[in-house]
Parts: sequence; C-alpha cells; structure tokens
Amino acid sequence: MDRELYGREAVLEPAGLTARLTGLTPYSFTPVPYEHPDDPPVTVFTGGRGMGKTALLKQIRNAYRGGTPLALLDCAHIEPPADHGPGWNPLTGALAELAVQLAPRIHSAKTVQFPRLSLGLVAVASIGWSQEDDERARRDLQRLGPVLATVDATKGAAATWVTKVLAKLAASAAESTAPLAGLLAEATVETVLEEVFGRFQQKSDAWYGSYRNAGGRGKAGLQQLAIDFEQGGRRRTEAEDFLVGALVEDLGRAYTGLTRRGTRRGRPLVLLDNAHLPLGRRLVEPLLRERATGRRDQIVVMASSRVRDHAGLRHATRLRLPETAHRAPCPRGADITSGILAVELTPLSPAHTQRAFDRHDPAGRTPAELARAAHRLTGGRPLGVTLLSRAAGQAPARLRPTLTPGALLDLTVELREDTPPRPVAATLLGELLPGLRPDPLAVLAAAHDEDSARTLARTRLRGESPDGDLVLRVRDLLHADDWPSGPRHFVGDPLLRALLLHRLRFHDADHPAYTAWRAVHETLHGLYGPDPGPYRLHQDLALGRTEDAVTRLRLDFPQPDITGWLGRLTFIASAPHPREQHRAAADPRRAVALGQDVPELPPGVEEDAAELHLCLRRLLHAVWLLTDPLALPDDDVVERMAHELRQLSGRHRTGSSPLWDAATHWPKDIRAWRDLTVPPGSEDGA
Repeated sequence: MDRELYGREAVLEPAGLTARLTGLTPYSFTPVPYEHPDDPPVTVFTGGRGMGKTALLKQIRNAYRGGTPLALLDCAHIEPPADHGPGWNPLTGALAELAVQLAPRIHSAKTVQFPRLSLGLVAVASIGWSQEDDERARRDLQRLGPVLATVDATKGAAATWVTKVLAKLAASAAESTAPLAGLLAEATVETVLEEVFGRFQQKSDAWYGSYRNAGGRGKAGLQQLAIDFEQGGRRRTEAEDFLVGALVEDLGRAYTGLTRRGTRRGRPLVLLDNAHLPLGRRLVEPLLRERATGRRDQIVVMASSRVRDHAGLRHATRLRLPETAHRAPCPRGADITSGILAVELTPLSPAHTQRAFDRHDPAGRTPAELARAAHRLTGGRPLGVTLLSRAAGQAPARLRPTLTPGALLDLTVELREDTPPRPVAATLLGELLPGLRPDPLAVLAAAHDEDSARTLARTRLRGESPDGDLVLRVRDLLHADDWPSGPRHFVGDPLLRALLLHRLRFHDADHPAYTAWRAVHETLHGLYGPDPGPYRLHQDLALGRTEDAVTRLRLDFPQPDITGWLGRLTFIASAPHPREQHRAAADPRRAVALGQDVPELPPGVEEDAAELHLCLRRLLHAVWLLTDPLALPDDDVVERMAHELRQLSGRHRTGSSPLWDAATHWPKDIRAWRDLTVPPGSEDGA
C-alpha cells in the first residue's frame, strides 16, 4: 500500500525526475520525453537516517511495478544461504536476486531472460565442488534454479538438469587432470547449455569470449572466470565486474529489436538501497566504468546513500531535491563518478508537516501549534514527522487538547494492525540508531563536548569500551551515519539528542528519583564547579534547581557587556527540562514566568535587589519554556518575556539598547520558530 510521501513530488510527479529518466509516467506508464536520451546518470539520493530514502525507493517501485522491468535491492541485507559454497558472495547473491526481480513479464512485453548471467553464476558456483561432496553441488545448483528459470521457466525449475550436471561432473573429474575449478566450470556450463537453454540461447556463452585469456572462445572465458573468482583479490574483482556486465548485457538484449508483442517502452529500473556500502559500489562502479568508455546502456539506476560526502560521489553533480522537479542536468567529465547525479533529500517543510498532522487528526483536536512544534523538534526529518503525526492521531481523546512534542514522545503508537502499540520515543530512536546500544549514547547525550563526554564515560560508563576511547568511537559512529556535531552539544541533532535524553530520564522507570538522570547531570555539575559559570548553571536547571542561576544573572546584570549577558542567559536556559512523564497539568515553568508562583527570596537579598531578582526569575523561566523543543509556545509567556526585557532595559545604565532590542526581536524569533538571536535581531533581517 502506498503512503503519502510529503515533499517528494519532484521525484514522483508525472513529469518528475523518475518519469524523465525512465521515459514513463508513474502508475499509468504513459511515454514522456527522456531528459538524458543517450546517457542516463546513476541517481543517488543522499540524506541521513530518517530522511525517507528507503520509503522513496519503495514508492518508486510501487509506482513502476508492472510497467517496466524493475528490481529493488537493499545492499545492507543480502542474506547468505545456509551452508553455501565459496562460489557465493554478496555480489553473486545480489546479481541473482536482481535478475529474478527484473525477469517477470510486464504490461507490454514478455519476460527478460538472463542467459549470460546464468552461465557466469553457474561457472563461479562450481569452484567449491568436489567428487566427495556432491551434495554441496546439488544445493548450489538448486539455488541457481530461479535465475535459470528466467531462460526457461519449465526446465530451470525442474530438477532433472541438476542430476545430469552432477553425473557429468563425476565423469569429467575422473578422466581429467586439468585444474579443478576450470574443469568443473566447463562441465557444468556444457550441461546447462544442453539441458536448460533453447537453441536461441545456446550461443550465449560466446559473450565470455572477450574475457581475459579467452581468445574469443566463450567456454574458455567461463573457465577463466571461475579460476579468477577462486583466486580472489584483484582477479576476483575482474570476474565480478564481468558478471555485472553480463547482467547489463542480458538486460540490454531484451531491448534490442522487437519483442513478440512489440517494442519495449521506457527503460528498466534498478533501485539500490544503502548503496554507500561496499556492495553498492561493487554493483554500480563497473557500470560507470563502461559508460565512461563510451559504452552506453539504458538502465536507470536510482540508489540511496546515507553518507553525503562518500568517496564514490567525489565528482558527482550535486542538486537538492526541489531543483530536480523540471530539469536535472548531469554533465559527464573525465572521472567515472561524474556519471552520478547526487540528489540531496531536503527536510519536509512546515506545510508538509501540517498536512501530515491534518491527515491523522482531521478534526483538529490537537493544539493548533503542535504540528509546527513537531517540525521544530524533528527538523522536518520525514521519519520523525510521520511517527509523531500518527501518534497524535492515535492519542486518547482526553489527552489531545494538551499534547506537546514531549507528550508525543511519551505515547505509544500502532504501526500495524497485527502488532501491539509501541513506545514512540523508543521506536523512533531504534530507527535512527539501528544496531547500536542506546543506553551509553543516552549518557553521552548530556555532554557539551568531547571533554565532558569523556568525563561521563570515565565515571558513568566504566567497562563499556575495553578496546579504546568510547567517546571517539561513539563520535565516529555518529559521523558515519551523518549525524552532525554541534557547538554546544556532543550530540548535535536536536531530535536525536531529545530522544536520547528522554531515554536517560525515563527508561529505568525510576520515578520520582530518576537516579540515572540525576547522576549524569550531577557529574557534569561537579565538572564545571565550583564557580557558578554558565555550564554549571545549565546543569543546575537540568536538575531542577534555578536559584543559583537567577542569583548569578542578577549579580552579573550591572556589567557593561549586556549582549554577553543575554548570550549566557540563553545558554543557561537551553538546559533540558527535568519534566515528568505523562504529565497532563500545565508546565510548571509557565506559572513562574507569569509571576503566579512567588517564592521566598534567598537570604541576604536586599530590598532594592529583590525586584530585579524576581524579574530575572520570571525571565529565565520564560526563556527556558519558550525555547524548549519539547514544549509549545505560549503567547502569554511571550508577552511577559517582552515586558520583563523592557523593564530591564530601563534599569541598565549602559546596555538598555540590546535589552530593548531583545524585547522587540525575541518575540519575533519565537513566533518564527527560530533560535533566539544574540545580538537581538542579528539573523532575522529586521
């Protein structure tokens, strides 16, 4: 079933990128002019986890299934068959899978046959066989049945040819002293040609006559291919490249001349997910090398790469997704990678996020600003938008009017009707960090930089990394998945950091002590002591203590550098709020910001400083609430923040202008969903 892919129209529209490359519109398969008629580029969609690469490739598959030969392969999940011989590796397994997917009859043409690829795979499969273990040969041959069935469905699916191959192998091996790999390959190929291939395919082996040392003799080329594959190293790479060429050749032959039902329309489509992995390069680079020499084919390869700056993309033409809606030039240069069009998947817009929330909450029972706040939290990452919008639509009716982004993370969501609901935060975190243990990362997410992360690793994560520096290992793992670092946080992405901190606080269900959370932030608090600087006060807020921060802001307020003072205020107030899970009541910071919660003054605060102290307390809580990515904006708090800043402007002898500007520009920043600008107004163009 198709799902709506917001913001991906440039790829899937009737005149979008895929249509212009394949020559066919999605779903209806109406012919359209080719944008690259003679030399289609390899298109690589780039973007980090959760940016919708896999979903986009699946949607392309759904849109073109039945209209053109098509295959979708995940380069990260080529499962090895049980007890396979040395003739199987991820590349040969991938080629077999691609052939089987590309073969079926489509809307306007018969099946695609893969005789050349079949012979090559049969030849290399034979290198692990022996007279003493014909059962392995039987298993390997039977696994190749689906590929051979593309040549002749009846004969390829039968078992008689396997028995005859085994008999010929036994006789040949007993009579010859030739190298075993080449001998077995020759005997296997001969039997397959006789037993499976019809008279129109029996000369397919001639294509291998151009292989190394073949001298124009196809069977000699197949023998050498098997020997090279067995040898490994550079020779195996040459053999593998030739096998990729066999797939391309077979697919090209299907488009030569007329089929029984007329000329094929459009181009075949090969979709490769996770193509940044070694298997992806081994499949794509032989194709690019042949194209760079002037040999042309009509295969449309569309792939995904989690790494934007992958070495395989060094000379690619780079465009952002919206730029490809009507035209996607890709001039070819001298380097083979110039034949790649790297398309960066851009985040969803706020409008797309609103559409997603409207789809799951058509009655509008959730807060009006929830979709925009969820967009701020996720950064428009499609996976996050999709999961949070679905959670909002499934939330209990009594909770919907009070939902915040933080409350969405606390919910469960039903992803499929046949599976129980799953926790939103844990599900999203598992999708963004697959295969990694989240608990050590949750501890390190509280850190500001590598030094503070190393302190946490040393004190809270002993034994987690016996083979080296845990912090550097985690840093490299995050960078490998294209997660950014930030100037203020060890984990720079706001969504990933929020999810990890959510786990740190709630995963052990230790209410009300929250021992893990408290231990981590107390460790950082001690690291930055004893002077109450911004980092130490930031940790105070994460622990729910605000008085030291208010006192320090009051004592520093008379200093002439009021812009620096505003910067310290915003940094301190960027601390994660130690909120309670499943809390339906209003955020406690709101009452303080609005002056509804008046505490006792600290000892020693004289009367003339009391008013300033309370003003700064209200301002700190207002900024803390309004900049929290897990909270919703509050107009009353915005107005009170502006009021407090204007009052402070009148109290400061030399810095009244920055404070007045903050009263003007910070509400604009909040309403435009921007970070607070320091100096005020420096980034909003006002």
